[in-house]
Amino acid sequence: MIAIALRVRQEGLAMSSSYFSLVIALIYLFAQRINGQNTTSTSTYSQSNVPTGTPVAGNYGGPLRPQVHFSPPKGFMNDPNGMFVDAAGLYHLYYQYNPTANVAGNQHWGHATSQDLYTWTNQPIALFPSNPTEGIFSGSTVLDPNNTSGFFPNRTNGVVAIYTLNTPSRQVQSIAYSLDNGYTFTKYPSNPVIPSSTNQFRDPKVFWHAPTRRWIMVVAYPVDFKIAIFTSQTLRSWTPASNFSHHGLLGLQYECPNLVQLRVAGRADPAWMLWISINPGAPLGGSITQYFVGAFNGTHFTADDARTTVSDFGKDNYAGQFFGGGGEGKGKGEGVSVAWASNWQYTNVVPTAGEGWRSVMSVPRANYLKQMPRTGLGLVSYPYDIWAVVEREVVFNKSLGNGSVFVDFSDVRSGALYFEANVTNLTDVASLEGALNFTVGASGSGESVSGGTFVESGDVWLDRGNTRGFMNPFFTDKFSATGVYDGEGTWRISGVVDRSIIEVFLNGGELSATSVFFPTQRMDWMSVSVRGINESAVASVGVWALKAAWLGEADANGTVVGNVTEG
Repeated sequence: MIAIALRVRQEGLAMSSSYFSLVIALIYLFAQRINGQNTTSTSTYSQSNVPTGTPVAGNYGGPLRPQVHFSPPKGFMNDPNGMFVDAAGLYHLYYQYNPTANVAGNQHWGHATSQDLYTWTNQPIALFPSNPTEGIFSGSTVLDPNNTSGFFPNRTNGVVAIYTLNTPSRQVQSIAYSLDNGYTFTKYPSNPVIPSSTNQFRDPKVFWHAPTRRWIMVVAYPVDFKIAIFTSQTLRSWTPASNFSHHGLLGLQYECPNLVQLRVAGRADPAWMLWISINPGAPLGGSITQYFVGAFNGTHFTADDARTTVSDFGKDNYAGQFFGGGGEGKGKGEGVSVAWASNWQYTNVVPTAGEGWRSVMSVPRANYLKQMPRTGLGLVSYPYDIWAVVEREVVFNKSLGNGSVFVDFSDVRSGALYFEANVTNLTDVASLEGALNFTVGASGSGESVSGGTFVESGDVWLDRGNTRGFMNPFFTDKFSATGVYDGEGTWRISGVVDRSIIEVFLNGGELSATSVFFPTQRMDWMSVSVRGINESAVASVGVWALKAAWLGEADANGTVVGNVTEG
């Protein structure tokens, strides 16, 4: 069928690209009808180079391949999608996935599962386009234990995926349901559940709102700078309720909204937070995520004030989503999130394609809200249960004072570390002195990534400029932000470094930065220094080696085949 369409084009008939795509789709659909296939409910179509029912295998032994961060087995990955925790406590991560090339396009939903959010098992692709002109764009999943959708009679473990179906002419919201706990899906024959006439309508996030006993959807009209709120009792039909529009940084598009309720430190009642990603047009260029704290009554979100706050001061944290279905952090009431750790300005050209893959997710983050000095409620985001993936202590000095520690981690199989530097016993504003700095380097090439914080001013910084594996005019190399001392007697910096990505956290996550970097040789040493702290203060420093989570699943050649038994 493709050969027919190509021959038509080669014989000189002038067609626009969208008309040509339509011809291909019509030929394909006609062929399906001849073969007796149901074109409305099938979840796959025959694409010879995309595995169906078996995981995509990939090599995780490359020098740039992170070991405690999720990355796809091969091909290109972007936004996290449909994250939920099932009744057995297993985390499910879906993601935007092109299994056939190392650039964005040919969008499917990849799928992986984990017990601890660091050790992942690649599963078979979960959602496929139904014809060559479709893309399965971003969305979410929900558990439907009360069978509000009608898809799950006599079942309590039904999973429904809500996603944007992208075609050349429009974007609509569609659903698919799973009878096997989210491993395979059947598309709803009466899709779309929210039609449209625009090609700028995407990224639905859906959750159950117990007070109104309705499903809530937040979804973006990107070029209108509008986040629409819809409600439903069945997941099949939706009613528009309100819009949250033209707030904060606009950039050129709103994308990937997420509305979530989080605990507030020191308060009994939680608050609502609305995440909105923008791309392009971030202050540092490309893509970024901002958030608003406020109230939600089941139909309308109202921000507490006019503040605009970004969730990460680096350049590689976008489209973050929260786990649903019980994804709160182990009794703490803290939502767990994962974000795409890249930037649309350069993601399609980063050098990891030489290893057969592109893009990585952030480490899982636990999140809560805290009353910040001067600025009001702010997001605190920190590595979720990082100790679950610690392999051993490399160095720990609980009373370093003004000094430094040096670590040779060339023998750490993962090449990944977690580190902390803490100043305690700060008595008053006059005791806010000194600096905490770190450097991670490659002894073979002299490359390094460095960062630190000044206790008195509150400034925190990160510099990836001394790496030479990737040159691009948009690959900004220095980032900074400013924290405010809260009077609790401590100032601290921590971070996760994992081969080609670093995430830095100030004061337990009151500020955070995510940054990919690409050295020409493997990083193998680290130094952490404390300088100029007040004589009344005490400094402690620790560095821990992290497990080689991916290599632990690999064969002798570094290949991970994934789960070939589920689904």
